[in-house]
Amino acid sequence: MRRRLSTLIGRLRTAGGARWRWLRRALVAGVVGAALLTGGTVASVTWIRAGAQGHVFAEADVPEAPVALVLGTKVHPDGTPSPFLTARLEIARRLFVAGKVRAILLSGDNMNADYDEPTAMRRWLLDNGVPAERIVLDYAGFDTYDSCARAKRIFGVERATVVTQSFHLPRAVAVCRRLGVDASGVGDDTARAYARTWQVSSTREYGACVKAAVDLLSGRDPAHLGRRETGVDDALRSA
Repeated sequence: MRRRLSTLIGRLRTAGGARWRWLRRALVAGVVGAALLTGGTVASVTWIRAGAQGHVFAEADVPEAPVALVLGTKVHPDGTPSPFLTARLEIARRLFVAGKVRAILLSGDNMNADYDEPTAMRRWLLDNGVPAERIVLDYAGFDTYDSCARAKRIFGVERATVVTQSFHLPRAVAVCRRLGVDASGVGDDTARAYARTWQVSSTREYGACVKAAVDLLSGRDPAHLGRRETGVDDALRSA
């Protein structure tokens, strides 16, 4: 009986030691993983923002460019642009009126038939006095990378002013520049009035910078390519 008890105690000690070793290894792996994730995020954000340095301007100071590239975002179910998107369109409209751009490329999501950012953006610009012949639509701007890549590879844009919210602007400008578009940018701050949405979107930028770095380093193709479009050329010829 005494021998069996001793054997049982020994087995329990062995099992406890194994569990402790497993827990210790898991803790070490978690710490190392967290450190790598933090380091990768910091490196990505730094690299992306460095690519935009010196190319982000106030609206009054942005240099002239042939094209404004307006990046899409949420459209309401009734087809009206969200406040964030409306603010972007208003900046593009003012740049056009001021002669800072001669054409406007609207790049957004139309992956589903019942959701169409570019058409909603075009409707808003038409309602606010921008001539139809100066507006070009990109229906496959599913994210910032795709919008910038397609601006260069599908629409032949060489130089542009990127328009979006200020928290998003450094990434958008940097991605466009690293993809071969000589991009400057103007950011909107009026949407700060929507404090919660602004805060959530700003926080997501850290992860978005990591994704952007991976996309750029991998050189991936946009989700959709297709043939060369002449819409921007036609809009500029009509100027």
